[in-house]
Order: sequence, then C-alpha cells, then structure tokens
Amino acid sequence: MNAPAPWVEPSARLPLRWGRYRDRWIAGLVLIAGGLLHLQSADTGNLVPLITGSAAHVAGWLVMPASGWRRLAPIAPSTLVVWLLLTGPASMWTLTMPFLGWLLVRHRPWRSALALGPVLLNGVLCATLFTEYRWMPVAVALSTVVLVGSAWWARALARPAASIRRRASSPVPPTASA
Repeated sequence: MNAPAPWVEPSARLPLRWGRYRDRWIAGLVLIAGGLLHLQSADTGNLVPLITGSAAHVAGWLVMPASGWRRLAPIAPSTLVVWLLLTGPASMWTLTMPFLGWLLVRHRPWRSALALGPVLLNGVLCATLFTEYRWMPVAVALSTVVLVGSAWWARALARPAASIRRRASSPVPPTASA
C-alpha cells in the first residue's frame, strides 16, 4: 500500500515565474521584518530609515511566493502599521494587520485566523504594560515571539486533520532483516 503524500504548503505548489520557493520565502520574510525594524530606527534627526525601511517592507511582500493579488493586498495596510508603530508600544495591537496579510500570502484557510487571538492579546498586553516609548525594544521582542508562535500555530491549523491523524497513527515501517 502506498503511503499518502506528505502535506505541502499551498504556496509551495504554485508555479513560480522566477526564483525558487524557499529563497523567495526567506528573502520576503527578511525584507518584511527587516524593513519594519529598520523603519523603527527613524527619528526627527534621521528620516532616511523611513524611506529605506518602507521600501524593504514593500519589497518583502512583493517577492513572497503567492498568487499576485495575495502579495499586493497586504502592502498598504502593513506599511501603514509599520509607520503607526512609531507611536510606541500602545500600537502593537496593529500588528494584527500584517499577520492577517501573512495568512493571506501563505494561502492559509479561514480556520487559521484563530491564531490571530494571541497577536491581539499581545497588543493589549503591550499597551497595558509598556506605557512609554523607551519600552519599545521590549515590546517588539515580545511581539516577535508571539508573531512567530502564532504563525506556526496557523500553519498547524492549516494542515488537514486527516494528514495529522495519519502521521500520528502510522506504524513504524518494518526493517529488513538479514
């Protein structure tokens, strides 16, 4: 009996016009997150990070392997959120928008939106605990952990239940004996 095919990311099955799936996925993620972090280094005396961080953030969404409209949809809301984060930890709840964009770009089913809960809760927690801008690095670090955990949870929610049951209950293949 043939073993069922392992679950594959929906976006990994898309035909790409250029590049390789994993390379584009890693580059997109680095540009999205790096652009966000770089933009946060802007201040009234140094406005260059506003331009370079925004450009990197937008480029990250554009290179992600996904259907064209799915790559375009999160650009404006996510870039707006990146700029709103300049107001401090009280705005961390707005990270729900880029997270929804991530779910869209990764072709996650609607049930994966359950993973949005911790991201929103983190935003409320950051707004409550960190009332001054000097706590922004701590809020960003905490939010990064929550976003990564929620993205993995969304991935787990996206897997068909049958493939999870098959993997958990599949017997160990017999070994060849001499």
